[in-house]
Amino acid sequence: MTARLGLGALGVAMAAYGVWLLVTRESDLVDVATWLVGGAVLHDGVLVPVVLLLGLVCSRWLPWAARGPAAVGLVVLGSVTLLAVPVLGRFGAREDNPTLLDRDYTSGWLVLAGLVAVGVVAATLVRMRRVGRGSNTRSG
Repeated sequence: MTARLGLGALGVAMAAYGVWLLVTRESDLVDVATWLVGGAVLHDGVLVPVVLLLGLVCSRWLPWAARGPAAVGLVVLGSVTLLAVPVLGRFGAREDNPTLLDRDYTSGWLVLAGLVAVGVVAATLVRMRRVGRGSNTRSG
């Protein structure tokens, strides 16, 4: 219990410090507001409709055991892709500073997509195996 209270107090202190930094740097308020509004618009206007549409399409084609894991994979990849758009598009890269965006972010995203796909397949196989042993029902 003491550790939980300590971690909670540390989290509150860090959040307060972040708010203090934001308020003392008034020029950043517009940038922060832009990112917050832009993130909400991208999430609600792009990510959610795309994931729902893909989920609907996949629910018709995929076996029942793969539907849940596939939905999780779509949400993970959709969210990460939206967050990665600035680095995938190399926005902010400058010729005079080669240390900015100095990695192959597309390859990193592809590795993540592959890991998510492996996770979806593994979860699907586990669900199919559990039903094969009769420990789960088809409704889940």
